[in-house]
Amino acid sequence: MNRLEFVIAIAAILFVAFILGWVAHMLLSRFSRVSRADLNEMDAMAKALHDAEETRDQAIAYLQQREAELTGQLSQTEAELRATMDGLREARQETEELRLYIERSNQGQD
Repeated sequence: MNRLEFVIAIAAILFVAFILGWVAHMLLSRFSRVSRADLNEMDAMAKALHDAEETRDQAIAYLQQREAELTGQLSQTEAELRATMDGLREARQETEELRLYIERSNQGQD
């Protein structure tokens, strides 16, 4: 095998490798192509995901607002309870003082 035959053989092998690579590329691009229906489905899923995230954000905001309202009501109710308990304590003390006063008055008249 002389030099010319060797160069032709290498050129033929490289050309066959090029053709095989090109055919493989064409087959892969044809099989991996995304169809229009798939793109529409992905767009619909993306929109649904976006809507779900918006709904979630609105629900979180509503829950935070409601929690703040309930916390305020709880604080107000606790303050009212403390005021009522203080009033009851004072009323009991006053009642006890009146009872003692009446008992002393009754003992003094006896």
